Amino acid sequence: MAVAISKVEPGSYADAAGFRAGDILISLNGHIITDVLDYRFYLQDSQLKIRYKRNEKERNALIQKDEMDDIGLVFSTYLMDRQRACCNRCLFCFIDQLPGGLRDSLYFKDDDQRLSFLFGNYVTLTNMTDRDIQRITEMHISPVNISVHTTNPALRVQMMGNKRAGEVLSYLPILAKAGIKMNCQLVLCPGYNDGKELEKTLLDLGRLYPAVESIAAVPVGITKYRAGLTALTPFTKESALETIKIVENFAAGCLKKYGTRLAHCADELYLKAELSLPQPEKYEDFPQLENGVGMVPLLRDEFCNAVEESDEVASGRPKSIATGVAAAPFMRELVDLSRKKWHNINCSVYPVANDFFGHQINVAGLLTGGDIARQMQGKPLGEELLIPAAALRREGDLFLDDMSLRELEQFLSVKITPVSNDGSALLNCLLA
Repeated sequence: MAVAISKVEPGSYADAAGFRAGDILISLNGHIITDVLDYRFYLQDSQLKIRYKRNEKERNALIQKDEMDDIGLVFSTYLMDRQRACCNRCLFCFIDQLPGGLRDSLYFKDDDQRLSFLFGNYVTLTNMTDRDIQRITEMHISPVNISVHTTNPALRVQMMGNKRAGEVLSYLPILAKAGIKMNCQLVLCPGYNDGKELEKTLLDLGRLYPAVESIAAVPVGITKYRAGLTALTPFTKESALETIKIVENFAAGCLKKYGTRLAHCADELYLKAELSLPQPEKYEDFPQLENGVGMVPLLRDEFCNAVEESDEVASGRPKSIATGVAAAPFMRELVDLSRKKWHNINCSVYPVANDFFGHQINVAGLLTGGDIARQMQGKPLGEELLIPAAALRREGDLFLDDMSLRELEQFLSVKITPVSNDGSALLNCLLA
């Protein structure tokens, strides 16, 4: 499939070679270009013979460059073609549990392996063909982030609602043999892929080490919008304890055998189980932070180090923090810790119950502007309200319920500052 060029950067190699917006890119050094992966891979050559089309006439251009340099071609979409939608009907899909009336982009189900390589998105492999796998191994594109969930083929078909879900598990050893690194995600649903099934999945993936670099065990998220969907059981304290025991036993065996724990539970499971979170060193290089694995221990460690190293003076300005129910006790702990060094820190921590999605959802990243507005209204917020930056989407200015940051500020009549999951950034906001 030929790709249309939407812009040529002024002063670039492509500009000097005479390319124009509207030209159609056909091939680089004889390799047909179909998308961004082809383009990025073959662009690495220092000498490029480029075949393209203008006004239905094919042309050639030759560009000499340093190997890693870009040549200045811009395309209408980052992927250079359409984003691939998910073809599964996972019984635990969070998007299926969204209420109606939200912006269209929130309902799009992505399952595009190119976004896995480029941005770390997780893919299920069901959209992939033998040719896709061959291309990955030939180009040695790594790592691939994979939503595995279970290595039981029949159970995977049942959980994902796709008849290919079981057969594509055969791609895992192919990728491993080719040296492609994999990070694996297991969304655990009590009664389905936990217990003995989880033990089997961990053992199967462990056999693919070192290609499998990490495994995250993540509890299913259940909103109040499940009418007509398969009934799911939320994790309880007891089921969370059992899951942690299985994962930690497996991790201990891997540590002894391989020198790495390989598998980790999401922080949410420890909070459900009412257990202390592991120390930061147990997460090694924190390979699964995006899955909520080790975020709290890392934040605590960063915060403690920042407190120890800082020689700043606290302003003493009154302020407050609004966060998810699960994170609120932890945030209070950090504020209390900072007060031991700066006695004039004046900050209240408020938990925000998730009325929008339902109270089974208690993580900070899924808070909505409407819930913050209603529950913070009338409370003494001080001069500034700190909120988790993870709750914002679309360039950091819009909540999931389409309330903007500016609208929330106007509603509460207070300055609102989004804070990233970074201990030093949090301390700086408390001191400011």
